[in-house]
Amino acid sequence: MTFTKVRNEAEYLTVDHYRRQGYSVKMLCDELDISRSAYYKYEVRIPPEKEAQDDLLCCLINEYHATFDGILGYRRMTLFINRLNQTTFCEKYIHRLMKQMKITARIRRKKVNRKRVKPDYVKDNVLSRDFTANKPNEKWLTDVTEFSIPCDSRKLFLSPIMDLYDNSIVEYELSFSNNNILVFKMFDRAVQNNPKAKPIVHSDRGFQYTNNNFKSKLDDAGMIQSMSRVGKCIDNGPMEGFFGVLKTEMFYGKKFQSMENLIAKIKAYITFYNEKRFQKRLKCLAPMEYRNQALVTA
Repeated sequence: MTFTKVRNEAEYLTVDHYRRQGYSVKMLCDELDISRSAYYKYEVRIPPEKEAQDDLLCCLINEYHATFDGILGYRRMTLFINRLNQTTFCEKYIHRLMKQMKITARIRRKKVNRKRVKPDYVKDNVLSRDFTANKPNEKWLTDVTEFSIPCDSRKLFLSPIMDLYDNSIVEYELSFSNNNILVFKMFDRAVQNNPKAKPIVHSDRGFQYTNNNFKSKLDDAGMIQSMSRVGKCIDNGPMEGFFGVLKTEMFYGKKFQSMENLIAKIKAYITFYNEKRFQKRLKCLAPMEYRNQALVTA
């Protein structure tokens, strides 16, 4: 797609095409009702710099839309274009081009409410929607989300931990059972891989987190527990946001041959998210880039 303002350009390109096949310019111009002088003038035309720039960006937008599987809206498309090409185009400019090209990112589906279970105990909302962190491993969020596909009767559950400093997924676990083992295995690995971490660990009031065994694990690790208020999913907003992004970008609208195929795709996406998905809030870096910079300067 090009954004030229030349009149009759389609006709001129048609003449170019058939001229190379041996047809005469006079006959083609007469047939298309255009003047030969206008065609020859177009043939030596030098596109203005702005038009050439629009065409180049059009190619990049098409390329990134295909490469990243349609997950880039105009804001993230602008970020990726600027980061990968060392440019400084504004979001409104990229948005205008994408509208003209009719390119949009996939949208999210409405979240389904979960079944509630009577808790063993509950904790206050210590985090209190303060989603800022000054260093790695200061505040962790966690939750569980589920996946299902038509070709398999089983449900797949994902339990991750997000670090609010850089939005990275520090650990995760996948299972066909939504039980305590799912959360405990993930948490134990997170503690093992981050032995000095003493973060606030925030979750909703799911049965895994209100379980006495989970409380003991937190106490043993010297961590502070925090829980969302009843019916207030916004209290765990960044974690819910990650699930929305994950499902929008790699799950909704996709076909999977098997659960094993879905598991592989989820693992690949989390690697992409941590290492290659640039975020504006992180100075246009991927989460692990941002995290590693902090660890080097600490």
